Amino acid sequence: MRKYLFGTGLLGVITGGIALLRALQNNAPFTWRVALAWLSWAISLVLAIGAIVDVRRAGQGQTVAPDSPIAGHEDKILQKRLRR
Repeated sequence: MRKYLFGTGLLGVITGGIALLRALQNNAPFTWRVALAWLSWAISLVLAIGAIVDVRRAGQGQTVAPDSPIAGHEDKILQKRLRR
């Protein structure tokens, strides 16, 4: 569970979300730039969760989508998990 919660992608998303929330507290007007920042944060969150799901599937011996960054490395991830 630690490897999922403390992954760099998820930590980056959390810190980015904290920065966006702090910007909201300063009573700054909601502009198109703020909307794009929130949209970017949401996309980053979805990608981080998708990476976690792919690693978990590969660790269980399931196949992952061919467009995943870990596609083709499923056997290596499974062997690493089985060694533990």
